[in-house]
Amino acid sequence: MRAHEAGALHGEIGSRGPAWLRPPADVNALVPPLWPRTVTRAVDGALAVGGLGVREIAAEFGTPVYVLDEDDLRSRCRDFRAAFPDADVYYAGKAFLCRAVVRMIAEEGMFLDVCTGGELATALSAGMPAERIGFHGNNKSVAELTRALDAGVGRIVLDSFTEIDRLTALARERGVRPGVLIRVTVGVEAHTHEFIATAHEDQKFGFSLAGGAAAAAAFKVIDEGVLDLLGLHSHIGSQIFDASGFEVSARRVLALQAQIRDARGVELPELDLGGGFGIAYTTQDDPAAPQDLAKRLRKIVDGECAAERLAVPRLSIEPGRAIVGPAVFTLYEVGTVKNVDGIRTYVSVDGGMSDNIRTALYDASYSATLASRASAAEPLLARVVGKHCESGDIVVKDEFLPADVQAGDLVAVPGTGAYCRSMASNYNHVPRPAVVAVCDGRARLIVRRETEEDLLALDVG
Repeated sequence: MRAHEAGALHGEIGSRGPAWLRPPADVNALVPPLWPRTVTRAVDGALAVGGLGVREIAAEFGTPVYVLDEDDLRSRCRDFRAAFPDADVYYAGKAFLCRAVVRMIAEEGMFLDVCTGGELATALSAGMPAERIGFHGNNKSVAELTRALDAGVGRIVLDSFTEIDRLTALARERGVRPGVLIRVTVGVEAHTHEFIATAHEDQKFGFSLAGGAAAAAAFKVIDEGVLDLLGLHSHIGSQIFDASGFEVSARRVLALQAQIRDARGVELPELDLGGGFGIAYTTQDDPAAPQDLAKRLRKIVDGECAAERLAVPRLSIEPGRAIVGPAVFTLYEVGTVKNVDGIRTYVSVDGGMSDNIRTALYDASYSATLASRASAAEPLLARVVGKHCESGDIVVKDEFLPADVQAGDLVAVPGTGAYCRSMASNYNHVPRPAVVAVCDGRARLIVRRETEEDLLALDVG
């Protein structure tokens, strides 16, 4: 493990923290794995990203604001494509999606997975080639499936027998033969939060392998002959660091593929192993490099195909948050600093659970740093909290900040590119923040800040 820069711990602690949490030698230091790749700290102590200072960003766009390092995002796309040159690499639309990001990933040769009509509409409106879109979801409506067929979406991932019947009827009416994958629930318990583990039996996604539903679904699609069954799909969860689950998943899915071959004489040409690779939110996280993941997954697939006497299928992977998650940090302004009877110091910022619900929802861990200046003050173990009328409104549970942190300071929280803006809310009628992309010393607005007028525009009573 690397030396700890930022706390963000699980569970309640006192003012001293757990045994492994110790004050950093330099409270101004940055640990590179936690931050977008172009983030630096200037001589005066202020952070800069893409050559532009955060004070300038805050002055122009206000706070809170999500700051996207465009070079970082693009370089992570390239890293995964280089690691998996013979595979289709899907960007996770649900992690964060807007038209500017769609254009970036399309230019980098990525594929895109979407799971709602809104995500599909965003992708198509930004010019994403439909054949490079995969459509997920456990309850796709007739309208959503119709739009996918009319647009020519490349892969539709089937999730239920009802959906097979629904899509078959729509495809037959239109005289089209869409490419589909069967989502298989393989019974693998990923080592992650229970709400983001998606391949154990007791959950809403996919067809059970153990119960025979996955095989029955594949046989149904093949026998009816309307949909083009291209392969099987498995996704064991999100924020995963241990590749052993993929080995078990691949073995079980490829055994089903062999069963389909033996029963119907059809050898499916594709395999989607999902992904959900983890990122570093704190220095306790140690994600694998794309090249290492690729080497491990390719070895797993090659070995299992040889054991089942199958031709090696074309692989698809879904890195999930691993592309956009580390490419973004959230910039806040401190409003108050409150020491509660020597128990804890609360640093309140101008955002909170409406722009990052993950701490409250998943007990997620984050880091933070003073972003607008350097400080020679001693480190103080603080809790970074939001402005909402909720005691669970916590951004970073425990973090060392300079003891002189004060109102007006800027605080930056890294690793907020995935599932923060996309899960943002208007709790307490707080408008959602803007998203700013920075590259080569220039910032551009890619998602504008909501206004009170936006909120009132929906109120028709």
